[in-house]
Amino acid sequence: MPYVNQSPLFLGLVILVALAEYIWRRRRKQTYDVNAVLATIGVAAGQIASRLAFASVIAYALLIAYGLSPLQLALDDWRTWAFGFFAVEFAYYWQHRCNHTVRWFWASHAVHHSPNQMVLPVALRLSWTAGVSGAWVFFLPLALIGFHPLVIGTLLIINLRYQFFLHTELVGRLGPLEWILNTPSHHRVHHGANPCYLDKNYGGVLIIFDRMFGTFAAERRDIEIVYGLTSPLRSHNPFVIAFHEWINLVCDLRASSNLPDIFGALFGRPRRSVFEKTEP
Repeated sequence: MPYVNQSPLFLGLVILVALAEYIWRRRRKQTYDVNAVLATIGVAAGQIASRLAFASVIAYALLIAYGLSPLQLALDDWRTWAFGFFAVEFAYYWQHRCNHTVRWFWASHAVHHSPNQMVLPVALRLSWTAGVSGAWVFFLPLALIGFHPLVIGTLLIINLRYQFFLHTELVGRLGPLEWILNTPSHHRVHHGANPCYLDKNYGGVLIIFDRMFGTFAAERRDIEIVYGLTSPLRSHNPFVIAFHEWINLVCDLRASSNLPDIFGALFGRPRRSVFEKTEP
């Protein structure tokens, strides 16, 4: 679930590498869904607006949590940043894992997994409702144990900028780096709708927590990755993309007749399609 902080330098780099990828795919006679990319740009515009609307609320919550911490780690100590890197990565892993396994969070995160191709602009297709779903609360414990919101925010931006470059088929496997780092190969698996790839590889910069907690899967040469949702979303309408899974959730709530069903619709595992049962 990557986030891109739009500095002019980074945006320029994003545009350059995205153009390079487009040229590479066209020369290899691979398809490139321009309409999907245009839809992603529309979704990204809405996400920027929603992020601005919730930014002050999230920052205020982190500052309150930091103020309650008995141990406020020094901003000018390199150990704060070194330990903070792993702490942010750990929190991100569990946030990302819950985004896939808890229906309430998935309603927002499904937006990012809706593209049916793996190209760099996919990184920009992000939810408009992440502030409402509350996945950001996974970072509150970091403030409570003494990390200043500036440390958390800076390291999270670095984490998510790194992930932009993972959304591509241009880069193959990277040898020994695959053991430690999240790589394009690992992230292609993460975006796969094939049953053997579902709910795998949640890491941001690192892949070590996936290996530790049993959610790692390597890219297989014998299976072509099917990207997107298990029930593919074909619409290029940004509003449909942004709210389709919330609509599914509301429909399930309306069909629920008792508390267990209501709880399951809200917080159970996301629904999967028949595709899951028929493909390897």
